[in-house]
Amino acid sequence: MTRALIVVPADNTTRLLALLRSALTGEGDAVMPVPGSAGARPSGTVPRRVAVVIETSGSTGAPKRVMLSTDALLAGAAASNVALGGPGQWLLALPGHYIAGVQVLVRSIAAQTTPLVLPPGGFDPAAFIRLAGRLGEPLRFTSLVPVQLARLMDAAALDRPSLAVLRRFTAILVGGQAVPPELLRRAAELDLRVVRSYGSSETAGGCVYDGVPIGDTMVRVVDGQLEITGAVLAEGYLGDAALTAERFVSEHGVRWYRTGDLGSVDARTGLVRVFGRADNVIISGGEKVSLDAVERVVRTLPGLAEAVVLDADDAEWGQVPVVVLAAASDGHVRPAELAQIREAAASLLGKAARPARVVAVPAIPVLASGKPDRQALRRLLASAPGSPAQ
Repeated sequence: MTRALIVVPADNTTRLLALLRSALTGEGDAVMPVPGSAGARPSGTVPRRVAVVIETSGSTGAPKRVMLSTDALLAGAAASNVALGGPGQWLLALPGHYIAGVQVLVRSIAAQTTPLVLPPGGFDPAAFIRLAGRLGEPLRFTSLVPVQLARLMDAAALDRPSLAVLRRFTAILVGGQAVPPELLRRAAELDLRVVRSYGSSETAGGCVYDGVPIGDTMVRVVDGQLEITGAVLAEGYLGDAALTAERFVSEHGVRWYRTGDLGSVDARTGLVRVFGRADNVIISGGEKVSLDAVERVVRTLPGLAEAVVLDADDAEWGQVPVVVLAAASDGHVRPAELAQIREAAASLLGKAARPARVVAVPAIPVLASGKPDRQALRRLLASAPGSPAQ
């Protein structure tokens, strides 16, 4: 059996929320939220179990359309509510066409509370804080990406009333990408309860909080990569049976999702650690180098919290890491920065991980989700001058 799929502009959150509620009850059509504010339109059919289709951002490759059932979405919302201490009121500050934004709305539907919604457009810390001050339920939550949290803490550090508003949140989920340790340290100093969230569209959003699987989610490691099972798993990819069979596998009657992330699960505590994407590894001078690992090291250095590490071809080494960062006010990159970066990377990851150069661009382009737009950065990298390796 099937039901109709309609494409819904995510900017009209009131309309999206109503259609999501109808989709989750099974009374309405399945919903695929998309950027923009145009009118809803039909887009074929999906299996009856499917309530929502999420088109992934395509930050590192071609976008995919992930089919999520009502059961998976509500299982994710229920597990989140339990992990965070109970249902409450949410402030939506992420795009409604990404899974993290959709789950804020689904959690609100499950909790029977009314979410407050930050207007679409560029993230404005002052507008967020004003809206957060209007949250009226005893338990208050929001979901952010790291750069949003950083900007909020910058604003709160200069204004005690703003800090008081942020401290009213029962929990602030932060995910979508690796969270810099310095950011977590700052949040702890400001007495903010920040919860690191790990998951994807294929797992109905965050299903691991602070390294601990929530609900009935289980995580294992196969050939160095994380695999996830539980009620939150997606049905598969719309119109792509081959990719569905590749990424969702059954073993002894249990269905697992192959995340493509390198990681580990502590045998004693069960804590999950994520090292980076398996497809973001290069061979430099015959050695494997995780660009995600290099990026984590670089971002711990002063002033480089938003740096991005990409790969580049090299005549001598084959491939090398390259650091891309927003230019200083005078448009230059200091040679000492490269020496410091190379020393830090070598000391923790080995000589092969040393970036070959630092490239300054006018600004780091980002997707609507807040993630760096790596495709756009690659285009900038091809034309931008960089500082030579030392």
